[in-house]
Amino acid sequence: MDIHEYQAKYLLKRYNISVPEGKVAQSSEKAQTVAQGLRAKSFAIKAQIHAGGRGKAGGVKLARSPEEVKSAADEILNRVLVTPQTGPQGKQVRKVLIEQAVEIDREFYLGLLVDRGNANVTMIASSAGGMDIEEASKTAPEKIMRVHIDPNIGLQPFQTKKIHYHLKLPAKLLRKSTDLMTSLYQLFSELDCMLVEINPLVLTKRQKLIALDAKINFDDNALFRHPEIEDLRDDLEDDPTEVQAQKIGMSFVHLDGNIGCLVNGAGLAMTTLDVIKLKGGKPANFLDIGGRADSEGVTKALELIMAGKDIRAILVNIFGGITHCDMIAEAVIEAIKETGVRTPIVIRLAGTNYKKGRQMIRDACIQAEAVDTLSEAAEKVVALAQEN
Repeated sequence: MDIHEYQAKYLLKRYNISVPEGKVAQSSEKAQTVAQGLRAKSFAIKAQIHAGGRGKAGGVKLARSPEEVKSAADEILNRVLVTPQTGPQGKQVRKVLIEQAVEIDREFYLGLLVDRGNANVTMIASSAGGMDIEEASKTAPEKIMRVHIDPNIGLQPFQTKKIHYHLKLPAKLLRKSTDLMTSLYQLFSELDCMLVEINPLVLTKRQKLIALDAKINFDDNALFRHPEIEDLRDDLEDDPTEVQAQKIGMSFVHLDGNIGCLVNGAGLAMTTLDVIKLKGGKPANFLDIGGRADSEGVTKALELIMAGKDIRAILVNIFGGITHCDMIAEAVIEAIKETGVRTPIVIRLAGTNYKKGRQMIRDACIQAEAVDTLSEAAEKVVALAQEN
């Protein structure tokens, strides 16, 4: 789960990490009022969307008066920003964050993420913070330091010291940088985060460390422990179909193809997408229905798939374990009849009672074809998608 920058900064501030003074506004008039209340000499006006690269897309502006803030907010609000992280469709700006501008001496990058490859948490730091951090990772990798943290013992003082000197921060700020990194790790651990980024972390002309921008992503599976974090969710920022799927306990992600995919199990779903691509097709979605391979679950899954545009064919790939394939076949047949879907469907069942399940599909009066292997299913569904 992602949250907005202003929400991330609220959490940083709760953990005693300095952020610029500011408030969010949903209209240019409110933005001007916020600026008047800040009593600053200059201001930053920042689009609030769940995507990076806002600055290069025109979503961040500077102003020297509340009147200029109003004008800048007018330019940003309700605009569709297209950044490398939004895709070509972009995201509509519904809120702006108005902040006091700060005098920057140097910019850094500081982040924490779950490192699955090393089975730990990794803190990443770079002296090349700001909008071009992605480019720096390619052209100047020596500027990026990675510190692996054992979650059993947490972030250690020698590690924060190592990062401090890698960033070439003034020696007199060692205690402050250590406190900042320790607080950031505490936030990451206590709130079950997957990713926390401060980019840029700035050293001001007055030698203060301030989080100028922030991004936080949470582990969806841990949100039951954090109802206050769940309340920060902005459904308008997410794909409506993906939001609907999450509410009924399924994982759904829109892709740009024309072959709908209905699968149980994330690993099997990824494999299914790969095989479709291998056979020359383009998946329209990732959909893991999990343990909901009953008629109600399959019906809802088909409705999610058909909500997409230009669906030419559908591949159902389900492995029957505890729920036997004949029971799954019955559920699929009922779901197809219930939804009245007319799009060609290819079904591959594997697992317990798979032969009986396949025969049930073949005997049913539905527009679906049962096949034996995933390779055969992918070839067939790709051919159908090309025909329709």
